Amino acid sequence: MSLIEQSFSTEIHPIDLCEHLCEHNDWEFDRVADDQIAMAVEGQWRTYSITLAWSDYDETLRLICTFEMEPPQDKLPQIYEVLNRANDQIWTGAFTFWPEQQLMVYRYGLVLSGGQVAGAEQVDHLIGAAVGAAERFYPAFQLTAWSDQSPEEAMDVAIREAYGRA
Repeated sequence: MSLIEQSFSTEIHPIDLCEHLCEHNDWEFDRVADDQIAMAVEGQWRTYSITLAWSDYDETLRLICTFEMEPPQDKLPQIYEVLNRANDQIWTGAFTFWPEQQLMVYRYGLVLSGGQVAGAEQVDHLIGAAVGAAERFYPAFQLTAWSDQSPEEAMDVAIREAYGRA
């Protein structure tokens, strides 16, 4: 049994669980409300802002991972194309761009209907998947916004997921 599993063997509110994971990983965080937490997770390319919120209404743990991106207006069609290409390569979550806030956003909702309980490993994986997806596609987003490369060419630099063992 891992350290995380030992620490969270009893039922715990999903946001309490997130708070404990932040403490365990030494991530900066702010408990915004009883049902919401915001954190900063350092990646290779940048620091990502992650917010997790619990909704009793639809029994969903919502994750939003954002980072600033200010592409030139004339590059927005290419940005949307590279977003579509990135979304075609990931199975969980999806990217979008919020032009008003100049934010690139990765969103995911973990449905826990019927009284299901999120485990520490599950939430840790959720946060890791968000940061992993942002890290994987960040170079493609940047190349699309700031170079003369097409979205297709920019996607060639996206880090490919590896399967199996070395």
